[in-house]
Amino acid sequence: MATIRFGCQTYSWLMSGDANRDRLDHIMRVAAQAGFAGLESEVVMLGRLADPAVMQANLTANATTLGAVCLVQDWRGPGETPAERAEADRIIALLGRFPGTVLSLCQMPGADRVDLRARQTNLLTCANTIARRAADQGIRCTYHPNSPAGSVYRTAEDYEILLAGLDQRVLGYAPDLGHIAAGGMDPLAIVKRYRSQVNHVHFKDMFPDRRWAPMGGGIIDFAGIVAYLRDTAYDGWIMVEDECEQAEHDPDGATANNGVFVREKLVPIAKAGAAKG
Repeated sequence: MATIRFGCQTYSWLMSGDANRDRLDHIMRVAAQAGFAGLESEVVMLGRLADPAVMQANLTANATTLGAVCLVQDWRGPGETPAERAEADRIIALLGRFPGTVLSLCQMPGADRVDLRARQTNLLTCANTIARRAADQGIRCTYHPNSPAGSVYRTAEDYEILLAGLDQRVLGYAPDLGHIAAGGMDPLAIVKRYRSQVNHVHFKDMFPDRRWAPMGGGIIDFAGIVAYLRDTAYDGWIMVEDECEQAEHDPDGATANNGVFVREKLVPIAKAGAAKG
């Protein structure tokens, strides 16, 4: 039976820069009030809540869940740098205190795609290595590709290399519907093709001209993808990661709107699967 949970990703607030750093308690409250069941925090947004006791107190106060934490690093070399390894191990240790929280890995895009094959190989080596260490601690991991021009995994051909190279014993795939579309692919087709590896999902919307759109205002077929995930017994998070103009300037308001869209348009589809089960 499908168990789909909808959560909120903190990137909407991160786009505003330092103004929202160390405000994860506020972000958590806004997301909970919007009706989201959980939160995915970028590591750089953890602030004071990197203290497990402070994190737990805020989760309890808002009756919410730490669904995932997103670690973004460069991972350009043939292995982790000492600093990259130390940061990954710090987050693995934190998530050891929050069983069930997903560790999402995402590479910081470069300025270009020079030496593409070597950079793709290096990224896979680093991501798989981190995921194996995390798995040893009982932590589930996923990899989240993105779509800026300097991303090393952004096209259909790139995805073939990425999805073949992930160590499926320890590292799943987190499709981001907006980034898939921005890379010239059909989101539903990609989710279907790699469904066996999907263990975490990101939703964002996009206009036909590839600008980010408010949820429900663009071309992404969220309803169809929720129905497909439901029908294939997806058991995991769908995190809304809004990057539209409103989200950049008013992330609280955009999150409230997203909560309405999810509650009215997507939750009934997800629950229809639960009723069948």
